[in-house]
Amino acid sequence: MVLYIVGIGPGSSDYITPAAATAVGNSETVFGSKRALELFPDVNEAVVLGAGDMDEKLEMAADLAVSGKVSVLSTGDPGFSGVLKPIKRIISEKKLDVEVQVIPGVSSVQLCAARLLIPWDEADIVTFHGRSEENIVDIIDNGRPTIILPSRTPSETARFLIENGVDPERCAAVCERLSYPDERVVKLKLREVAVSEFSYMSVIVVF
Repeated sequence: MVLYIVGIGPGSSDYITPAAATAVGNSETVFGSKRALELFPDVNEAVVLGAGDMDEKLEMAADLAVSGKVSVLSTGDPGFSGVLKPIKRIISEKKLDVEVQVIPGVSSVQLCAARLLIPWDEADIVTFHGRSEENIVDIIDNGRPTIILPSRTPSETARFLIENGVDPERCAAVCERLSYPDERVVKLKLREVAVSEFSYMSVIVVF
């Protein structure tokens, strides 16, 4: 039947779209991280996705969707460092007869750009998730603001960039825990990011 891949926004329930809420409400089983599932306390059946069993649980979701309606929750937007890519691979490899519907969501990268008043067409956007980190350094050196979705803490990311030739005096911003009550946006030098503590739930911009 249907597998909904649902973007649920950056974290706060304020950013859950009506389309996302409808898809989840129509589903018999909902898969997601513990944090994501907390946004939908009234689902019929919830299955927690963890980093250690992600592929196994996504395969289970795809199998269930052959005969039912299933949602997989994806923080932010499913198409950007989300679950769309692995689910497509699973369905293709298993040759499953499943209709896939993607419900876009507001990503932390979008919210970061909004907070810093950065037009999308004036910036480069990169993710450290599943990418060659060395190639990212080349993008950062092209003179445009670069919005980075890191796979490590902001300080570790900043140290990596500096160690690979990015000027430590470059201006940067860290957008931490976007959409939450304790959200914080801090502007400082890249070298200062390297020695500061931030939540792992952060987006970095190098100007």
